[in-house]
Amino acid sequence: MSTPQLNQQLIDAIIAIATEASERIMEIYETDFAVQHKGDKSPLTAADLAAHDTILQGLAALTPEIPVLSEESTSIPFAERSSWSCYWLVDPLDGTREFVKRNGEFTVNIALIDNHQSVLGVVLAPVTGDCYYAARGLGAWKQALGGTPERIHAQASKPSPVRVAGSRSYGNALTKSFIENLGKTEVIAVGSSLKSCLVAEGQMDVYPRFGLTSEWDTAAAQAVVEGAGGKLTDTALRPLRYNTKDSLLNPHFLVFGDTGEPWQDYYPDDVEVPA
Repeated sequence: MSTPQLNQQLIDAIIAIATEASERIMEIYETDFAVQHKGDKSPLTAADLAAHDTILQGLAALTPEIPVLSEESTSIPFAERSSWSCYWLVDPLDGTREFVKRNGEFTVNIALIDNHQSVLGVVLAPVTGDCYYAARGLGAWKQALGGTPERIHAQASKPSPVRVAGSRSYGNALTKSFIENLGKTEVIAVGSSLKSCLVAEGQMDVYPRFGLTSEWDTAAAQAVVEGAGGKLTDTALRPLRYNTKDSLLNPHFLVFGDTGEPWQDYYPDDVEVPA
């Protein structure tokens, strides 16, 4: 399998698929939907499944030769995945907890992974219609509903107070200690991959995540952050890589705009930094 040419035509096609999935999500969002729970106790709704089906159908028509890994896919063993040099990595509805709370802070995430790296990403917020997208060599962009795409850039220098994107549904002692170590801060709680996108557009300075996430949670946003000049890294400040192991869980990670700041200086003592 080969990587499709990264160009605006491909991005437009992925945005169209994400938009169709978003429409399916909003149809269910406006009803009295039921909530189930998966084996890991995370919520699952008909919207997750409807978006998953829509995206898989769209990608199969667009690039039938490229496999797809979605949060809602049946388990694909690493023995099979390890042969994939290029594949689509999808979170059909990132922020299902926010969807259930009806606070609007959830997204559709579609990423193209090539050689373990996220080279194209689309993050679309169904409620607002805001769409963030990027591809390697093409920069990062934000398009408001009905608006003209605008180039976005991460904040290149750490200001005071430091604007910290916090999780709406998760928080722990490690995260609180990291934020305290930053000194003067302004913390804004936001759901889903919108936190990373806010760093990408310079509205937030750092997003620390010392907790469990999966590869589909970060891939699309990583492309956007990197296209905007920022970084999404593990605690050793190395960019996250994809499909390198049996587990699809991410390590702890940071998203930031100031690539010269020694963010590791603010870690709590018990944060592990891989060699």
